[in-house]
Amino acid sequence: MGYDIERFVGYVNEGLLCSICRDVLEDPLQAPCEHAFCTACIHGWLVHHSNCPEDRQMIDVSLLRPLYRYMKNDLNRLQLHCKNRGYGCEMVCSLESIDRHERECEYSQIPCSNAGCTVQIERRNLDGHLAVCEYRSRECPNGCGYTILSAEDTQHNCVTELRTELELLRSEMICRVEEAKHEMESRLDSQRRHMVQKESILQNEIEELKSQMSRMMSDVRSLMAAERQHRQELEQAELEKREL
Repeated sequence: MGYDIERFVGYVNEGLLCSICRDVLEDPLQAPCEHAFCTACIHGWLVHHSNCPEDRQMIDVSLLRPLYRYMKNDLNRLQLHCKNRGYGCEMVCSLESIDRHERECEYSQIPCSNAGCTVQIERRNLDGHLAVCEYRSRECPNGCGYTILSAEDTQHNCVTELRTELELLRSEMICRVEEAKHEMESRLDSQRRHMVQKESILQNEIEELKSQMSRMMSDVRSLMAAERQHRQELEQAELEKREL
């Protein structure tokens, strides 16, 4: 939807009005046939139609373009009243700067910042409202450190609140201890499984080394026996040589 034409000061050119809502263009787009529309208006129109609402020429979202620069400049120079005029704001400024003004306008209706409060208050009166808001919070004056709402002043009991806080802390501590316990047990189980696997691997390696050593000892014995046989043969050959 566009800007309400009643907010504007002076004459507004017909070409700066949306062809659908007939208000002053807001975030404008232009069709190839040069008719201009508010972005929200033309997008809503094209959901159910495929032509221009003015001359019925076929158009598509992809054919929409920004407003011509000279038209955009004319639009931005238009003067209009703040939307909070009904609350007392007398500001009149250009369309180009109206959004910035209205974001900061002292007459804007804004929600109370206290949780649970549904009051809408003028920005300029917010501080006064916060000072008396029944949902405002403050620290207990008796020193327990508990944050209380003004509406809870009469019901607040330091001992009860501290006991509740203590129970919550105890419950939280128990949960944390249980979580730490489960985590440690999980880690120990993981390490235990790892050690068992490592032990099995080492045991297999030991058995393999024993087997290799046994084969080596057998080979050494065979070599020693062959050496004795060879020595005996040499001694026999030496004897035969002497006899000859």
